[in-house]
Amino acid sequence: MTLVSDHAEIDDMRTRIVVTAEKLFRELGYQKTTVADIAKVLRMSPANVYRFFDSKKSIVAAVARRLMAEVEAAAAVIVSDGAPATQRLRVLLSTIHLMNAERYVGDAKLHEMVAIAMEESWDVCTAHMEQITTGIGKVIADGVASGEFHAPDVGLTAHCVCTAMIRFFHPQMIAQCADKPDPSLDQMVDFVLAGLAPRRPGEAQLRL
Repeated sequence: MTLVSDHAEIDDMRTRIVVTAEKLFRELGYQKTTVADIAKVLRMSPANVYRFFDSKKSIVAAVARRLMAEVEAAAAVIVSDGAPATQRLRVLLSTIHLMNAERYVGDAKLHEMVAIAMEESWDVCTAHMEQITTGIGKVIADGVASGEFHAPDVGLTAHCVCTAMIRFFHPQMIAQCADKPDPSLDQMVDFVLAGLAPRRPGEAQLRL
């Protein structure tokens, strides 16, 4: 019981540090926020913060992981919904974009942190995209089973969908393309769904 209690206390303190760091990153910006600032808000010494995170970089990775986990949780709910696959995929792709735009682009100071996290903690970003791709793959597989989609290689198709949507998924590309109206999110999702539509007899078959 003592070990369980110790782990719970460690997890609770790590969460408090991450939540505080995210708040300061939003208020002050990543560059201006120090570990000492985080410690001050939590009324502890910087040395105590370093007991739970070995560097500011690891705190940033944890903040990014927390934000990405929120997107993954929302995506998981959509993936497991009982709606038709075409409807789920549309909602899923749109939700991922809107949540990323809200979290990482609408807040300039947080966007700065995310850009650094993507450079320094790429493994966190890779794990996130693997989760998102897996969810997209599950919806595509459901669509193939129901006859809504044509995708002989579901895994490859899921990666192709993510690649097609990269402008709407990648925080930095969302920001860079904000003043480029075409294609719109709806137009891009329509394009993806059209590419997944079942083939009529005699139509060329995509090698996916």
